[in-house]
Amino acid sequence: MKVVILAGGLGTRISEESHLKPKPMIAIGDAPILWHIMKGYSYYGFNEFVICCGYKGHIIKEYFADYYLHRSDITFDFTNGNDMIVHNNVAEPWKVTLVDTGLHTQTGGRIKRIRNYIGAEPFLCTYGDGVSDVDISKLVEFHKSHGKIATITAVQPGNKFGVLDIGENQVIQKFTEKGKEEGGWINAGFMVLEPEVFDMIDEDSTVLERKPFETLASMGELVAYKYDGFWQCMDTQRDKQYLERKLEKGDAPWVKW
Repeated sequence: MKVVILAGGLGTRISEESHLKPKPMIAIGDAPILWHIMKGYSYYGFNEFVICCGYKGHIIKEYFADYYLHRSDITFDFTNGNDMIVHNNVAEPWKVTLVDTGLHTQTGGRIKRIRNYIGAEPFLCTYGDGVSDVDISKLVEFHKSHGKIATITAVQPGNKFGVLDIGENQVIQKFTEKGKEEGGWINAGFMVLEPEVFDMIDEDSTVLERKPFETLASMGELVAYKYDGFWQCMDTQRDKQYLERKLEKGDAPWVKW
């Protein structure tokens, strides 16, 4: 099962750094948050990634093109024909496809554009700015158990985000992207989607969390995987600092590798 990561947004709320690089490339510790997300999926055996690039996508491509330079010790021997020796060769069991999905394309449009790389198979999908210690294997098992088109990991971070109205059997009855209710369940990403989702996306301007998800909710095909463990998005500089403090203290629940 492939993992789709939405990594093309402008990241305007953390513009202190996103004016230089895409938000998924902002570092937590010594590695981009995108790397942390990928390591989390890889821990559960999901190693094939399709990354939806957009704003400054070339920086993401350059990072993976020079992955050894970023993650390994290197010796450049200029006395012997400019040889490069890679020490403690850091390799990942990953296959990474980087797709330019447009500068201003919305979340749904980005997913539509990578359809050829997914085919007629279910796929995992998440945002390139949030980490969690959710068990991806259990998430996939849950998705398969209910037989619906889409599963969203739902968390309760407070009233900062839009909310999900969850009814019986965890079926989402309503998807309200900008609600204000306190204590509501919100979309934390870490989704499992069936290929039928592609047909529900009209164009580049389609926001996944609006018409497609609202339609799925009205059909009873959008299900919540309620999760009360750790989840944190990196929406602001304050969020970044919070994640870095947890990493420095050795209290980073998302780090399982």
